Amino acid sequence: MSADGRQGLTIIAFIGSVFSPYYAWDPTRDPFDHCAVNVVLYGERANRFCMTERGRASLTRDGDHIAIGPSGLSWDGTTLTIRIDEVTAPIPTRVRGTVRLRPGGITPGPHHLDAAGQHRWWPMAPSSPVEVALTEPDLNWRGTAYFDTNHGDTSLEAAFRDWTWCRADLQDGAAILYDVHRRDGSRQDLTLCFAADGTPRDIDPPPRAALPATRVWRMPRQTRSDDGRADIVRTFEDTPFYARSQLSATLRGEAVRPMHESLSLRRYANPLVRLMLPFRMPRRVG
Repeated sequence: MSADGRQGLTIIAFIGSVFSPYYAWDPTRDPFDHCAVNVVLYGERANRFCMTERGRASLTRDGDHIAIGPSGLSWDGTTLTIRIDEVTAPIPTRVRGTVRLRPGGITPGPHHLDAAGQHRWWPMAPSSPVEVALTEPDLNWRGTAYFDTNHGDTSLEAAFRDWTWCRADLQDGAAILYDVHRRDGSRQDLTLCFAADGTPRDIDPPPRAALPATRVWRMPRQTRSDDGRADIVRTFEDTPFYARSQLSATLRGEAVRPMHESLSLRRYANPLVRLMLPFRMPRRVG
């Protein structure tokens, strides 16, 4: 998010795109043939969504660099530089520019989300300075960013029913809440706090706080807050299986504006939902 709270940006580099209908329909299940750089802009005027899936020939990578089609990410030891060159769908408009993220430190990790250890999540740099310089559209801002990695050996819908996640900037660092509902009925509710340099800090698990469902697709939402209360400030994404929102809550005694997501894997696994996805996620081979 930008420092003034007016602009937001999400970037996800996928190898084996977990939300790809093409990957789900591919009998070979080759993850390297289903790659994408998902770019989403959130602004006061309009949002832009890019997620073009590409095949194996579009992927190059080594120890400090990954490129998927015309977009790429590189790490020089202190800065993660992301070069974006993507096109929105279904109405094509370009999103092009550079993002630089400078972590103050790296957290311990990873964390296992399922009992079998087949899904691993690592919030490597949960609160880092970021600079965004886009030429299309013309946007320049600074703020704070969250950087994580996820690795899985099975599909998400095979392991989980749903989850909610949120991250909040604190005066010195960040707090993360990750509440996972597994397919076997068990739960894992993570409550994490880190200083700006990545050092873990103590935090008491806050009580649950109810939130209203989204307006269009009625996606369920809930979170946790020190006083058991939270409010929706803005809904960024309202889809059949996923919602992204900004909240108002209290964590570790501070009034915060967390970024929040709700994901329903049961909804995502619905064949009708998967048939809708190619309109937002086109596939380009070669």
